[in-house]
Amino acid sequence: MLMDITFGGAVVAGLLSFFSPCILPIVPFYLCYMAGISMSDLQGQDDIPSHTHRKLIFASICFALGVTTIFVLLGLGATALGQAFRMWKQELAYISAAFLFVFGLHFLGLIRIPLLYREARMEANTDPTTFVGSYIMGLAFGFGWTPCVGPALAAILMVASGMGDMLQGGLLLLVYGLAMTLPFVIAAIFAKPFLRWMQRNRKYLGHVEKVIGVMLILFAVLIATNSMNYIANLMLKYIPWFSTIG
Repeated sequence: MLMDITFGGAVVAGLLSFFSPCILPIVPFYLCYMAGISMSDLQGQDDIPSHTHRKLIFASICFALGVTTIFVLLGLGATALGQAFRMWKQELAYISAAFLFVFGLHFLGLIRIPLLYREARMEANTDPTTFVGSYIMGLAFGFGWTPCVGPALAAILMVASGMGDMLQGGLLLLVYGLAMTLPFVIAAIFAKPFLRWMQRNRKYLGHVEKVIGVMLILFAVLIATNSMNYIANLMLKYIPWFSTIG
């Protein structure tokens, strides 16, 4: 049951990361870049040529696999570090919770951390219109710490570091990575409808930051009070059908 909640949190964190104000607006540009078309072509009335559309879909899948690869490796590393420093597990939990709490206050707009407005990127000198190039671009993107993804990813990594099994830690980040990148693949499949939907709903993106802030603070409280099992037992008691998930 605890695993169900943990992996459910990873799904929510991944989806929120994709729909955050610093990821969603750049998705059309990535789609154009990988398809080898201009933004005017994507916004135009004419349909995307079928061979270009197929190439875009497969390229987006390779891109998603590249991003997820990095996340899985980070999950394995975080779990390994957690095992190495398990004798200080409680102290590290308090430190992790403090960082997440501060990140949460930042996204709620109560404080501002200039560092979170910076972005680290790795440039991939490959052709993004090829499948290998798209995968490498995904690897490079996975290393980029964007203002929104960084704290959400950090929360999941901190949970992974508390897992005793490296396989479980890697699986947790696999779930996060798939939840974050699957909408990207869907956006490639329905490129033009997605662009119209995004233009209509751009004004709501600011609310996603607030949700991320609340989620980070919730993670901080659960980690600091070691309450994950308590929450799991409550959900099992009041929502019995939740135990059938996973």
